[in-house]
Amino acid sequence: MQFTLAPTMKLSVLDQSTSSNDRPQSAAIRESIELAKHCDRLGYHRYWVSEHHNSDSIVGTAPEVLLAAIGATTVRIRIGSAGVMLPHYSALKVAEQFRVLEGIAPGRVDLGVGRAPGSDRLTAMALNPYSNAHDEFPQQVIDLQAWLAGVPLQEGHPYRAIKAHPLGPTKPEVWILGSSDYGAQLAAHFGLPYAFAYFFTDGRGAEEALELYRRNYRPSVDHPHPKATICVWALAADTEAEARRLLQTRELWRVGFEKGLRTPLVSPEEAAAYPYTDAERSVVERLRNKAFVGTGEQVAEKLNEIAKRFELDELVVVTWTYDTASRHRSYELLAKEFRLG
Repeated sequence: MQFTLAPTMKLSVLDQSTSSNDRPQSAAIRESIELAKHCDRLGYHRYWVSEHHNSDSIVGTAPEVLLAAIGATTVRIRIGSAGVMLPHYSALKVAEQFRVLEGIAPGRVDLGVGRAPGSDRLTAMALNPYSNAHDEFPQQVIDLQAWLAGVPLQEGHPYRAIKAHPLGPTKPEVWILGSSDYGAQLAAHFGLPYAFAYFFTDGRGAEEALELYRRNYRPSVDHPHPKATICVWALAADTEAEARRLLQTRELWRVGFEKGLRTPLVSPEEAAAYPYTDAERSVVERLRNKAFVGTGEQVAEKLNEIAKRFELDELVVVTWTYDTASRHRSYELLAKEFRLG
């Protein structure tokens, strides 16, 4: 089967530091660092890590710390967050953290910010119990951009005299992340790049959000034209049967997720032995029907089709497997199909 590649197609990575039930959760952090080095060698464009809290499934709670290790051990790939949940924190502190990262990996740092809690409501309150920063998100973005760029905040701002150090000739690139119209509108208003979490919504709302972003985009100095991507869950293996076998891990996790469970990943064999109810099987079937799963060629064709549909020249791929070797292999196969590196 033949397909035509987009002429300037880039592939990037979202790593969520997933834990598996046969290893300590701390191993997921070390695995993220190794995967970043692997994807750097393969030629991927960006390597983003996520922020989640109070979850036994996704254990990357501090992207700024993880990115320091990744920045120090990679050479070429852009590194960044997808994202920092800004309402949990002071914009100044986030600016300082990412100015330090810029010092570690100058010219290749992305700061993706989001408004969602990345956790449950109680955990969000524990992270920031002092203010309703959720409503202050737009102002936080304004302050953050100024501190990252090393320019004064607007006239009359109480923190105008404060700088975020260390200063330098380059600055992180700010992205707005989202899975609804809100993020698209905000990114368009500020003239910032926008990433839609396609994998989180199973694609619902993606077309509307991207159209809204492009239609309302206000050019900025750094970004005179809209710059958008989507993050897609995908899994490639040497055979379609093997890819479908590996997918069983995520299928069982998704069934638990629908019940509010955030458990570590289990092996495909354990997932295959699970006694699904009829209702749970319908969840699995929906996932299978929409999944970007198969051989490298099959998955690449699906990714290329969705990139053309949304007029994108970059896609971000998130992949979960129970064992690290299968995940490494999946990114290898896609790198080969898209002729990265």
